[in-house]
Amino acid sequence: MKSLVLPSTFLFHPVASHGASHSLRLGSPKYFPYHFYHYNHQKLSSPSSEFPGYHTSRSLAKKTSITATIPSNEGTSSVIHFEEIIEKDWSFLDFDDTNSSEEHRQKVDRIILAGEIADTSRVLVSTASEEFVDRLVEFSPRCDLLLIVHDSLLVLACIKEKYDKVKCWQGELIHVPEKWAPFDVVFLYFLPALPFEPDHVFRELAQRCQPGARVVISHLQGREILEQQKQQYSDVLISNLPDKITLEKIAIDHSFQITKFVDESGFYLAVLKFLQVK
Repeated sequence: MKSLVLPSTFLFHPVASHGASHSLRLGSPKYFPYHFYHYNHQKLSSPSSEFPGYHTSRSLAKKTSITATIPSNEGTSSVIHFEEIIEKDWSFLDFDDTNSSEEHRQKVDRIILAGEIADTSRVLVSTASEEFVDRLVEFSPRCDLLLIVHDSLLVLACIKEKYDKVKCWQGELIHVPEKWAPFDVVFLYFLPALPFEPDHVFRELAQRCQPGARVVISHLQGREILEQQKQQYSDVLISNLPDKITLEKIAIDHSFQITKFVDESGFYLAVLKFLQVK
């Protein structure tokens, strides 16, 4: 079983659990640089030690139990139990009952190719599935920077466990530190899961994108399925996919240009290019 290591003595492992909770335990080393926080009664608190590169910004909705085992020099182990990590249900990112496996893969590839990633590209991915990140790494193993931004600590932990060079940041897209900017490609893989209006998102992206950068908005199953998902996951999916008229206005207001727009019954893809600000 694979494992994760923080830049201290904490090591965590996913293990089987009952119900909606998850438990993490000690395993063999692999570095996972982040701030580790725990939640108590849905309020954020942090341990005295901070770990660089990982941040949290708001509470989630599914309770998660974490156990950290800390080995000592005498061969015994101390166990620290962190209660009340809250984790929303992100299963809709992986679930696709409208496309065959081959159709699903082809649509993922269309999304990635729309970003036109080069070896020198600095890439930001917002709220994506693990599968999308797997495929993205396969397509572009040598890009200059790949930063994954997600609300889920567990999703990021699984991604970081597999790809040590991938940067992970837990928090809101609009608060991503400027130290990683400017970006050449931004994938808004599931825009309706962001708690901000698209206009706000693009206003912030205009401050973090290189001239010529591509912003890719996507939904693998399209607008109709999104409406069904919003009913089932109303605590996570809180906005809509922008129509072309809305997107054109946003683009003009924030120095973007729409270069591709597909709004089919089973697929949504919009690509916007950031123009040189005069």
